Amino acid sequence: MDKTAIEAYLAASAAEQVIHVDERDQPLGIVPRGQAQVDGLITRCTFIFVFNSRGELCLHQRTDHKRLYPGFWDAAAGGVVAAGESYQQGAERELAEELGVAGVTLTEHLRFYFESEESRLWAAVFSCCWDGPLQLQPEEVQAVRWVDPRSDWQRPGEQYAPDSQDALQRLLQQLDVE
Repeated sequence: MDKTAIEAYLAASAAEQVIHVDERDQPLGIVPRGQAQVDGLITRCTFIFVFNSRGELCLHQRTDHKRLYPGFWDAAAGGVVAAGESYQQGAERELAEELGVAGVTLTEHLRFYFESEESRLWAAVFSCCWDGPLQLQPEEVQAVRWVDPRSDWQRPGEQYAPDSQDALQRLLQQLDVE
């Protein structure tokens, strides 16, 4: 992507209307995404873990111009839930946008609150099984690879998005209990 396209993408992202919630996930209003980021407001977010029929997890590398965790490897597709969307609708939209996966059954597993220096969010965790081709969104995803999520798949020198790492650990713990 050229610099003008990146700037246009970032401006459009900052202008997106999102749901602002409190610590109990109760809606407080609708704000531009950029304002939520600057003011440290809590928003709703989705994490969609894409597994293939062999049980491998799809990792994707975020583009270098992403505001949050640029160039990091991410264990989940997903993102901020837009105003007027449910968690399910947001998950379906994000999965189609980022990886080109649509028309697949999503299973919701859990919801949790996540807070770090970079973000505050209420998250819904989904998973799906997908063996079809991936169509990467060039504004957000620069590479993918499939890994065994229960092995030591992290490579030295790479950085991993901490929010999706937290969500993956929660999902794997829940699946181990079931």
